[in-house]
Amino acid sequence: MARPKARRKGLRYGAMWTLRTAEPAALTFRLGPGTIKTVGRAARADFIVDAALVSRLHCRITAGDDSLEVVDLESTNGTFVNDRRIDRAALTNGDRLRVGRVELLVERQA
Repeated sequence: MARPKARRKGLRYGAMWTLRTAEPAALTFRLGPGTIKTVGRAARADFIVDAALVSRLHCRITAGDDSLEVVDLESTNGTFVNDRRIDRAALTNGDRLRVGRVELLVERQA
C-alpha cells in the first residue's frame, strides 16, 4: 500500500511542542497538535520519566495549536508549573513543568 506524501502543496501543519530537560542526560518529548500523552515512571506511560518522586502515572498533557494543558493525575508529590503546584493548568512557550525532581522546559516549534 502506498503511503501518502507528508507534504502537499497548500497543506499546513500545526506547531510542534517540545518538553526538554536542561540536564546532561537530557530527556526530550515532542507533541503535535491534538496529541494526548501521559507522563510517569510506569512502562504504560507515554513519556517515561524514571526519576525520584515521579508517580507511575503522574500527569496528562494535551497539545493544542497555541497551548498545552497539563492535568495532575493525583500524583503523590504533585505537578508544578513555574514552581506552583497545580491540578490543571495551561502551558505556554517558556513555561517550566516539574514532575518529581525533573524540570521540563516547554518550547513551541513553528
